[in-house]
Amino acid sequence: MKLSIVVPAYNEEDRIGKMLAAYLPHFAERYGNDFEIVVAVNGSTDRTEDVVRALQPRHPQLRVIVEPRPIGKGGAVMAGGAVAQGDLIGFVDADGATPPAAFDDLVQNIGSAGLIIASRRLPGSVISPRQPWPRRVASRIFNFLVRRLFKLRITDTQCGAKLMTAEAWRAIVPNIGLTKWAFDVDMLFKTRRAHYEIREIPTTWRDVTGSKLRVGPVSFQMFLAICRLRLLYSPCRWVVALYDRLLGRVIALEPRTR
Repeated sequence: MKLSIVVPAYNEEDRIGKMLAAYLPHFAERYGNDFEIVVAVNGSTDRTEDVVRALQPRHPQLRVIVEPRPIGKGGAVMAGGAVAQGDLIGFVDADGATPPAAFDDLVQNIGSAGLIIASRRLPGSVISPRQPWPRRVASRIFNFLVRRLFKLRITDTQCGAKLMTAEAWRAIVPNIGLTKWAFDVDMLFKTRRAHYEIREIPTTWRDVTGSKLRVGPVSFQMFLAICRLRLLYSPCRWVVALYDRLLGRVIALEPRTR
């Protein structure tokens, strides 16, 4: 099988149906049955699972796994990837912010890289509508901290569309520590340390209504998460046990958004 796309889904009944209705015919037209979409429903208390299962009779490429616990985006991505069968394995948000053609650009451009990511900040990206200024400021501060702390020359670590070769995925993703908001950063950092090439390309991305993200609290949690991750990769990793005891409950709060 050529391609597996993992979609982490937490209480997404209002958005995932539309997203799948766009993705399934797009990839079926290009790859026939040589692809799969694995929806990893986790901790949902709404009809997310029912919405996905209702589409399965018409789309044999659609699979669903269900985890009753809210294991977060990272946990859901790892769970979906564990059953993925593609030569290329990636993930994308359930809200449809990344249109199918933009995700397909990752497939077409991965080349010799082990990991390719969509970037909303590279020249040529099309973002509609422009995000509110508090989110733009928080994103730039987070990216600056990631660059300084992890020496990652990545313009957009948090865009929800990423694709890896199956070899790189199985070498990296099962070994990621679930650091909540730092999941993507940990994946990128481990990929670089394993000497896989990382490629970034401009993307098309649209802000989709329905997000419950609150910039202030989430920004604080993201800051704590990357601090913890940096400690894990330092001689002071022993501090993490104390860090978790004092601040672990704060960074463990599961987001109600993508």
